Amino acid sequence: MPRLTLSLVVCSYNQAAYLRRTLESLIHQRNLAPGELEILVMDGGSTDGSVRIIEELAPHFTYWVTERDHGQTDALIKGFAKATGDIQGWLCSDDVLEPDAVREALDFFTAHPESRFVYGDAYFIDAHDRIVQRKREIPFNWFIWKYDYNYIPQPSAFWRRDLYLQVGGLDPSFDVAMDGDLFARFAVHSPPRHVARYWSRFRLQPDQKTQRRRQEHVAAHWRTCAAIGAGNNSRMWRGAAFFLAKSWRISWKLVSGCYFHGEAL
Repeated sequence: MPRLTLSLVVCSYNQAAYLRRTLESLIHQRNLAPGELEILVMDGGSTDGSVRIIEELAPHFTYWVTERDHGQTDALIKGFAKATGDIQGWLCSDDVLEPDAVREALDFFTAHPESRFVYGDAYFIDAHDRIVQRKREIPFNWFIWKYDYNYIPQPSAFWRRDLYLQVGGLDPSFDVAMDGDLFARFAVHSPPRHVARYWSRFRLQPDQKTQRRRQEHVAAHWRTCAAIGAGNNSRMWRGAAFFLAKSWRISWKLVSGCYFHGEAL
């Protein structure tokens, strides 16, 4: 059986404070044979010292560029266009991959050739790399995903390249929540699989786009839901569905033990 390869795209703009930690988490992935991981770094023309870090670590990358772009989604689209791996994923420049994540993801897809999209669990860390929350997840459920929120941890998600091509890749019209839109279109064609392993560390820090633009994320999520047949509902229905989805999710996590390791509700 041919050995699978994995491409990871790193998108970055003026994140020198965290970028080295992000890139080194990929460079130091464990138990990989040469060529199993390709790293593609897409920098948006940073002016804060990021380029010096990228140039220093460049021998470890398959491809890198620093140039003005049209934002994160545009950078990711360009990165995936360059990627050649059988499996794909992306990492924002303040997040971190666990040391065995790539090995475990590749082994999963090798052992489950029918699977096309998988996600693991994640730690939440602060600006100083301290773990502040453990995000243990439940299997994918459409109702919960639509009416509660996109609970798939983006840096812990991997998919087959042919699935990305099948759905047409990332939608350039999304500036936020582009991961949720992509994952929803993946899920229409291939049920996501959940692996109960910590694969990444998601950084909570003041300049994080998810934190700064929360309301835009909510609106983008509903746009995605409308496109897949959930969202054209009355405000009353949405409120009732949210209550049911949230209650179901919390109950499921309680029963499966997800909250027994320090995660807040």
